[in-house]
Amino acid sequence: MALPLSACEARNSLLGSDGVGANSLFIPQRDQGTVEQGERVFRLSVSARQKEFVPGVASPTIGVNAPYLGPTLEMRRGERVRLHIDNELPEGATVHWHGFELPAAADGGPHQLIRPGARWSPTFEVRQRASLYWYHSHLHRGTGPQVYAGLAAPIYVRDDEEDALDLPSGYGIDDIPLIVQDRLLDSSGRLLYPQNMHAQMMGVRGDRIFVNGTQNAVFDAGTGLLRLRILNGSNARFYHFSLAGGQTMQLVASDGGLLQRPHPTRSLRLAPGERAQVIVDLSEGRPLSLVATSPDNSMGMMGGDGGGMMGGGMMNRGREGGGADKVFRILEIRPQGAARSAALPARLASFAVPDTSVAVRTRRFVLDMGMMGGGMSINGASMDMNVINERVPVGQWEIWEIANASMMAHPFHIHNAQFRVIDRDGRAPPPPETGFKDTVVVNPREQVRVLLRFEEHTDPDLPYMYHCHILEHEDAGMMGQFVVVKS
Repeated sequence: MALPLSACEARNSLLGSDGVGANSLFIPQRDQGTVEQGERVFRLSVSARQKEFVPGVASPTIGVNAPYLGPTLEMRRGERVRLHIDNELPEGATVHWHGFELPAAADGGPHQLIRPGARWSPTFEVRQRASLYWYHSHLHRGTGPQVYAGLAAPIYVRDDEEDALDLPSGYGIDDIPLIVQDRLLDSSGRLLYPQNMHAQMMGVRGDRIFVNGTQNAVFDAGTGLLRLRILNGSNARFYHFSLAGGQTMQLVASDGGLLQRPHPTRSLRLAPGERAQVIVDLSEGRPLSLVATSPDNSMGMMGGDGGGMMGGGMMNRGREGGGADKVFRILEIRPQGAARSAALPARLASFAVPDTSVAVRTRRFVLDMGMMGGGMSINGASMDMNVINERVPVGQWEIWEIANASMMAHPFHIHNAQFRVIDRDGRAPPPPETGFKDTVVVNPREQVRVLLRFEEHTDPDLPYMYHCHILEHEDAGMMGQFVVVKS
């Protein structure tokens, strides 16, 4: 890394996560691009910048049209987009469109390297259902450091189906993105990215929480219903989100869009790369506090909990990276004046239960870490840019079995797909996993089955990725490659 934040050894900061006062939540700029010759065109510049995580102390960062993180790109399903990405870093970079179905040449994985001073201009049709997606670095063996430094930001996809429901949708008003990240700072307040054996094995986890780059964030809400689009943008930390007073949130969407109906919940688990959308009711006029605990990510602490993303016996156990037994402040929500409540639709979206009878093949993927995390692998092989691990016929329904042979949970991400979770060790998935997903947690000694197909975009040479979304595991080799080929 050319940025000097990667050479430091991690230590717990002397400045506690509550060591600064409340700060108004930063809302990323919304970028709707410009329509040119029938395409929606976005112009993005990736550059080395600086951010003060502690006032008066500047840290080197990476930003996209910003000092840290980047704008929220907004686009609509069915339109064609073109993105011009200029790399102004002194090193190579990539920009991956996480959750999108698109040609392999436009995917932004490790094969689409943007060299220093170069421009990359992918184009594709937006096939996704309305939801929160994101774009981030996918540099080969360098994703962790670049995302940690700031190369990540949200994408809003909108469509007619969701528009017709009249859900909160005023960007930055009653519909806000929350990019939740943990970061380590040294005693002077500078950003640290550790690269020791523990960081590689467990993933990099910080002791301070930043939301959209804001610590101790506060949002002044002027509406009765508030929609929170939550992205776990951390490199490795899992979170259980809840409201501090135990109030109910209405879960309305997962990675790939709306669920069939709202699900009331008091606790929501998100692993790195996962997203969820919840709606909170502020009509009583009382402040609400979104908080999170962080489960221990190791065998024994998981309690064989078949996972799911709701509730569970994973909270408040053990010690892990300054947070397993600690309640993190995520966002203080302060209602401004009286506001009326509104009922959510009883039905949000219509889609069928996954039908496994349509699958013509089953593939198996076994995740392992080797001794002391020294052998990150899938099916016994570490990532090799020159090896195509799987060749998948286009249009073919398949079941992918993801088994975890290691002592840690792994969020498994598949490029170019929104899949359906069939079961966990034979058990039906919990409500947050009944919709469309692109990232799914596989707990220790557990097997998760998903149903998917790749509907178009064949390329016998350029691959897509499947990998663990603990970024340090991805960088260390827990990743494979597949191509979509003609039937």
